[in-house]
Amino acid sequence: MAGEPQADCLFCKIVSGDVPATVVRETDTTVAFRDINPQAPTHVLVIPKVHHPDGASLAAAEPAIAADVLREAGEVAREEKIDATGYRIVFNTGSGAGQTVFHAHAHVLGGRGLQWPPG
Repeated sequence: MAGEPQADCLFCKIVSGDVPATVVRETDTTVAFRDINPQAPTHVLVIPKVHHPDGASLAAAEPAIAADVLREAGEVAREEKIDATGYRIVFNTGSGAGQTVFHAHAHVLGGRGLQWPPG
């Protein structure tokens, strides 16, 4: 069921503490941690603690928590000191777009020039 932890979800296991992660921020509704395969000098994932398969379903079901994810992405950028130089917030949706963990999450990328359009 959407919103409930999923036993086979890597990010639900990070939220519960069953899988370790390098957490950089945590709130009542979100967890932010370093990506294990960074694509930029700063690459942090911001996830809601509730399980929804992607950003769109999170926003439809729990818009306040979707807003929390975006706000925390901005806080991560500020703390990582990439807010002044620019950063990207990316939500991949579906395997065709590169989503590999089907728990809503935002990638916060920065610390180098980012080309547009991305690949």
